[in-house]
Amino acid sequence: MKSSGTKQLVKKRKSTRQRQLESWYDHPEWFEIGFEKDTVREADFFEKAFERWCPFQVERFFEPACGSGRIVVEMAKRGYDVAGFDLSEPSLEYLRSRLRREKLKGEIFNADMSNFTMKGKWDAASCTFNSIRHLTTEEQARGQLECVAKALRTGGLYFLGMHLAPPDCDPLCVEKWIGERGNTRVTTTLRVTQSSRKTRLERLRISVLVREFKNGKSTNGKHTNGKMASGKPDRYAVKSRLSGPSEIVGRMVDEFDYRMYTASQIRSLIASVPEFEILDTFDFWYDMEDPQKLDNDAIDVLFVLRKR
Repeated sequence: MKSSGTKQLVKKRKSTRQRQLESWYDHPEWFEIGFEKDTVREADFFEKAFERWCPFQVERFFEPACGSGRIVVEMAKRGYDVAGFDLSEPSLEYLRSRLRREKLKGEIFNADMSNFTMKGKWDAASCTFNSIRHLTTEEQARGQLECVAKALRTGGLYFLGMHLAPPDCDPLCVEKWIGERGNTRVTTTLRVTQSSRKTRLERLRISVLVREFKNGKSTNGKHTNGKMASGKPDRYAVKSRLSGPSEIVGRMVDEFDYRMYTASQIRSLIASVPEFEILDTFDFWYDMEDPQKLDNDAIDVLFVLRKR
């Protein structure tokens, strides 16, 4: 999900444990396990949006900065013609292998999400979970929206998801979540280590710990509860169905920069690309019947954009 031209907010610093930094996207399976609980929910939302807003049959779907390709694979399983691209070759090879293994087809290639072209016109596209925030300048971010607009047919939909930075948010926040597949648990911790409203850049440190459980004993869904500022249950509350003896089979640390957006700043960016109109905004619960107001209280935001 990375793009070329990313500027560093600060120089990389060695951790207290002197751990060598690795790219999160060089471990696509760990990355995918961390997010796959949302995959079906996202795809279901996309299809409901197609029914609500598209006057045509949606058949062609693509994803810029597709990473491990979890959405590309899910949409291919549902019968769509799909394409995905990224700058991470390990992620792309992982995606190609998954498609081959599941006897699915897709157009997979290496490209920068801020400057790309697609063959023909497409019906819909998605770029969720902050991928666009890797583009650390306004010019790069606008370029991404312009390229997507050129690739979509008139009336096509673009799902754009990101975390916003409300004026009163904690500048150095920490989030932790887990994903599980079989007997493998992937615990991901995100820390904002530097934050500047002036430059609109924040430095993120991602730590990943992978455990393999010997018997995969279920804990019957017991988990740590948490709530967001909105009062809804916290999507990132730590959940686990695994317990018992386990061993650490992998770990890694990465650092990179994200561009920060308030509600007004992301509105301004979208308005700078007149080919798009905002149909509605939602949070990361993907509830079609519960749209979210885009204001200074908004944190997790999914835009449904339409090509004019």
